[in-house]
Amino acid sequence: MDMKTCLLRLETLESEISFLPVGSITKKTVNGRIYYYHRWTENKKRRERYLSADELAELRPQIEKRKALEAERKELKKTLAKYKMQSLASVSLSGEITLPGGIPSFQTIVRTGNQLRAYAVPVKNFRKRECFQILHEFLYGNISDMVCILYGLRRTGKTTLIRQALLEMSEEDFTATAFIQVTARDNLAKINQDLKTLEQSGYRFCFLDEVTMMEDFIEGAALFSDVFAASGMKIVLSGTDSLGFLFTKDEQLYDRCVFISTTFIPYREFEQVLGRHGIDEYIRYGGTMSPGGVHYNDTPVLDGSMSPGGVHYNDTSVFASGQSTDEYVDTAIAKNIQHSLRCYQDGSHFRHLASLYEAGELTSAINRVVEDMNHRFTLEVLTRDFKSGDLSLSAKNLRRDRDQPTDILDHVDIASVTERMRKLLDIRNKPEQTIKITDAHRAEIEEYLELLDMTRRIDVLALPDVNDKSYRTVITQPGLRYAQAKALIESLLLDATFAGLTLPERNRVQERILGEIRGRMMEDIILLETKLKNPTMQVFVLHFAIGEFDMVIADPAAATCRIYEIKHSAEAVPFQYRHLVDEKKCRQTEHRFGPITGKYVIYRGEPMVLEGVEYLNVEEYLRF
Repeated sequence: MDMKTCLLRLETLESEISFLPVGSITKKTVNGRIYYYHRWTENKKRRERYLSADELAELRPQIEKRKALEAERKELKKTLAKYKMQSLASVSLSGEITLPGGIPSFQTIVRTGNQLRAYAVPVKNFRKRECFQILHEFLYGNISDMVCILYGLRRTGKTTLIRQALLEMSEEDFTATAFIQVTARDNLAKINQDLKTLEQSGYRFCFLDEVTMMEDFIEGAALFSDVFAASGMKIVLSGTDSLGFLFTKDEQLYDRCVFISTTFIPYREFEQVLGRHGIDEYIRYGGTMSPGGVHYNDTPVLDGSMSPGGVHYNDTSVFASGQSTDEYVDTAIAKNIQHSLRCYQDGSHFRHLASLYEAGELTSAINRVVEDMNHRFTLEVLTRDFKSGDLSLSAKNLRRDRDQPTDILDHVDIASVTERMRKLLDIRNKPEQTIKITDAHRAEIEEYLELLDMTRRIDVLALPDVNDKSYRTVITQPGLRYAQAKALIESLLLDATFAGLTLPERNRVQERILGEIRGRMMEDIILLETKLKNPTMQVFVLHFAIGEFDMVIADPAAATCRIYEIKHSAEAVPFQYRHLVDEKKCRQTEHRFGPITGKYVIYRGEPMVLEGVEYLNVEEYLRF
């Protein structure tokens, strides 16, 4: 293996290792029973946590893989050391050590020239996200003394945006561009040295990927704006540790950064960039864009590239199973928050979460809150009408199914089904918890989830009691929510009565219930995107003593409003808009929010007008 190949392989290894769990697995025998624990060192302290059978099966191969890669890395470094000893390293006039060919010796992984071009070329046919224009304007606009921060959860397209920017550069700009792949072993001292070397060599553009992996990034990020951006370099910082960037913006980079978030991927980008169409496709697959993720819940069918038409598949699905879904929540969300809190203000910002962190249970608690949100969402969908004592809409819809009506859900043991659901909310078994998760813990975790663009709150108002106000939590990655809801439904359908059905009957009932889940998710998606596209408007759900408006858009400045029903149906029937034409509900609404200027039903069918109610196609509505 020649030196260049060794360097490229080492770079790949560093990236792969950084995403694998550290530590080892140990076992203890207590009262004749064997218990397994994940043990690791953090901040010079030994940590450990109990592993369930499923966690053990998932974690063990990851740790074994990390150890194998670390062993390979060790041998590669020995080989590189021999090359360096044998090479005719020369000293430049500035005293800088260079390798053969005049390539500077860097402290970190730095790509330039042909190596950088080879890194960028694979995305040449990818369509661009809308936020690419912000990056372009930063690189070539009149923005000085500032850095660009490109942040978002894993697999939402950050690195792809950088590679696309590289491919757009003129030859002159490209030869003055460097890309630094930051690893957990790097620190600001190393980065500072490499940036000085690049600056002295005439480099004017520098992209630093996964920069938040450095332990000292949050407390020392002003280096990038105050030293190098102030000297004329265009610095782009990217990473998955979104919370770390937000902490940095509040202090070290206050008023000295341009923020670009990639986490939320609206329906129109799902269509335009990935080439997928249809609200149900978005519900099942929406949420990530980079390798590993268009198809979350199914097995992908194409190879690992994006076609000129824009569809990007990979042989690995992000949410192909409950295990892979949990892994994404764990690595992309929970560890993101924990890493940021540990690095921010020397760990003093943990607040109520400090006790969970000290007990090694913080990541588990964050996972639990995320999953609780989805489980409670599923419970709410299936048991909307608690007084009726059945699985509400699913039971009613199955009874009146035109083709194959069934009353199976009327005979299911509802009490045991609901109890099974509630037990599933306790993600970590109580005997394994040393710290009880309180409302204060949950509130802080939910605050961080919103900062990560992972969740949004939608107001739920009521009339005539205007003081009756609550909110609905919407998760911005529909694929993740759908995958967890689907897994939960599968577990709930273990009911003895249901198990007695034939396989076709079980499949039909399960699909009908999942249809109810998709219907509620369609409501949440429309509410979220409408709220984000109308920042000056009030967007909310409006409850009445009987019935509700699925969405109201109120314009405070004009003192007017529009009312909507949202139906996961392709058929238009008068029953759907009965609340919109209810005179009492409309009078109450107009008294509070002003004249109603439009009544709409958003559904999956073709646009039309029935009795003054305008039907809008959901995909067309979300495109604009």
